[in-house]
Amino acid sequence: MNHETLLALFGFAVAASFTPGPNNFMVFASTVNFGFYRTIPHMAGVVIGFMVLLASIGAGLGAVVAAFPKLLIVAKIAGGAYLVWIAWKIANTRQMDSGRTVSGRPLTFLQAAAFQWVNPKAWIMSLTAISVYTYPDRYAFSVALVSGMFGVVSVPSLSIWGGFGAGLRDWLSVGNRLRWFNIAMAILLVASLWPMLS
Repeated sequence: MNHETLLALFGFAVAASFTPGPNNFMVFASTVNFGFYRTIPHMAGVVIGFMVLLASIGAGLGAVVAAFPKLLIVAKIAGGAYLVWIAWKIANTRQMDSGRTVSGRPLTFLQAAAFQWVNPKAWIMSLTAISVYTYPDRYAFSVALVSGMFGVVSVPSLSIWGGFGAGLRDWLSVGNRLRWFNIAMAILLVASLWPMLS
């Protein structure tokens, strides 16, 4: 892969990873409600789960989806239903985890990793990245490079979104602010589906 293509891949990974989407909204809401430290397994699950999805699409799953496009529709519907359920859980969280009463818990590593398989944005990003930035003559290497690039870029992306959430914890702990924040995050999470499901 030449330098121009590598730079283009990096730009695509940054744009895709840092822009609002289900993973970023969920991490943001999780760090507000549970703190940064307790959300680390969730963030790690996103990174590893997405890299595995990318590698799987590169290893042949992408060709299966191209041959049977209805599989992507099924993934979108399942992902949409799961996101609506997550949004419902977020909207009904009323107390922060601060060593006192705990209302709910963050996603585990495995839950966050598994979510990538029904996350419409993750599928679209993966299919695009594998189809555009891999080379037939060095296919396995380029798939590994694409997966690794997204893994590297996802860590600061999720950390920044999580850091914003953690930074708002004190302000949101006053009065009904957390309640309204969680309702707003639930609405944004569901709204993030619109471009991907249309």
